[in-house]
Amino acid sequence: MTYQEEREQHQRLCILRTLNEQTGYRANESFLMDVLSRYALDLSRDALRTQLAWLAEQRLITTEQLGSTTIASITQRGQDVSRGLATLPGIKRPSAGA
Repeated sequence: MTYQEEREQHQRLCILRTLNEQTGYRANESFLMDVLSRYALDLSRDALRTQLAWLAEQRLITTEQLGSTTIASITQRGQDVSRGLATLPGIKRPSAGA
């Protein structure tokens, strides 16, 4: 696995875990970028939108456009992956107890 692939797996897990922790299980892309940056997983807005589209394709999140901003909401399947109850290639599995 390449460094970039490993980084993307961490970014995807971070997005899912962040959405799972939010009241209403949703967040906008600006908030997600701030959280990713806090964990040294910075990426461009375009790259974030690519990750959100990938997660939506896997049915782990849904997205909606509000003007020029993307809002992401986690699905039940996404919650299971974020908690380690289900696994999916392309997403880092959370550590035990995390």
